[in-house]
Amino acid sequence: MSGSWMFVQPRRIGRGAALPLVFAGALLTGFAGGAWTPEADASVDAPPGAGAPGPAAAAADPEAGDGRGARGGSDAHEAVSRSGDRWSAAYTAREFAEFQRTLEGGYVGVGLTVRGGGGGPVEIVSVTEGSPAGRAGLRAGDLLHTVDGADVRGLPVTEVVALLRGDAGRAGREMSAGTPVELGVSREGRTWTPVLERARLDSGDVTVERVADDATRIAVTAFSSGSGARLREAVAAVPADHGILLDLRGNPGGLVREATAAASVFLDGGLVATYGDGARQRALYAEPGGDTESPLVVLVDGGSMSAAELLAGALQDRGRALVVGTETFGKGSVQLPHVQPDGSVAELTVGQYATPGGRRLEGTGLAPDVVVDADEDARDKARTVLSGLAARE
Repeated sequence: MSGSWMFVQPRRIGRGAALPLVFAGALLTGFAGGAWTPEADASVDAPPGAGAPGPAAAAADPEAGDGRGARGGSDAHEAVSRSGDRWSAAYTAREFAEFQRTLEGGYVGVGLTVRGGGGGPVEIVSVTEGSPAGRAGLRAGDLLHTVDGADVRGLPVTEVVALLRGDAGRAGREMSAGTPVELGVSREGRTWTPVLERARLDSGDVTVERVADDATRIAVTAFSSGSGARLREAVAAVPADHGILLDLRGNPGGLVREATAAASVFLDGGLVATYGDGARQRALYAEPGGDTESPLVVLVDGGSMSAAELLAGALQDRGRALVVGTETFGKGSVQLPHVQPDGSVAELTVGQYATPGGRRLEGTGLAPDVVVDADEDARDKARTVLSGLAARE
């Protein structure tokens, strides 16, 4: 399954379009609508050092290419333009190599996830708790106008990310932890310019919280390398009398292999999903021996994308969990990276994935079993549903 992704990639054709992250192993892309975790969430299929390298990833030499940007003039840009596909994306060899570096889960940055927008300021989508951005008081909904004095309005999100990380795209190196970066930010008409210090951050994609005497919430924010194993460890530590609230809200997707590993935590083998890979059809199966007894609720929203939708759909179709929340994003297509003659990389759509019940989520999203209305607290409702499941056990 080498080469397939599951994330919405940083869209290079048409600024402010979709962007995203992906992670190694067969991976369906799942970041969407322009949202991308700027510093930590980009990856590719099995890059060097992240398991068996796929041919496309291995060929992406960070020093290859003629230095032209993938947004115009490169072979990847031309391939993406010819495809006419909204999910296809073009990268320079250096950008692709940067994405590979993030697969190990650590990165130097300030802890922001941002979304580009049609020529206007960049929106901050989320802020990592305890990060430099978090300590500076930044929050979701703030608008980012400048980075170290450079106007970021209208820039592709990948370029904004490079500025936040301090990556001298020209030199292909990221700044070290402790280096300063000045941001121009606004909120409800007020503007200010906080100076943050970049830090070495852990992607922290699996977190655990006890939310009631009989319930544990496990949040998975992305499917990076090893997140399936971390989820298994978290579930193993849950008290035997607890129900589990698996929170996939805002999860943009990631590695298909990790989403499949996550499904294995709650299933005793069986089908997880199918997807097209060029002319072939592939099937993903859970490993036997998962926890099939604990009451389980999966919490989703419009920010749950790609691999997160694949996991939620599998648990829903297999009757293992009730899904609570709002309709998911609807990113159900599969991309493959193709290294071009000039060293740039074109990510091209090859097919769509389907849940065990045969549902295709591309463009439609996953409908929850229990809908959370706008005036309701999603976590409270999910806990209520979970309590009901536990009472039936």
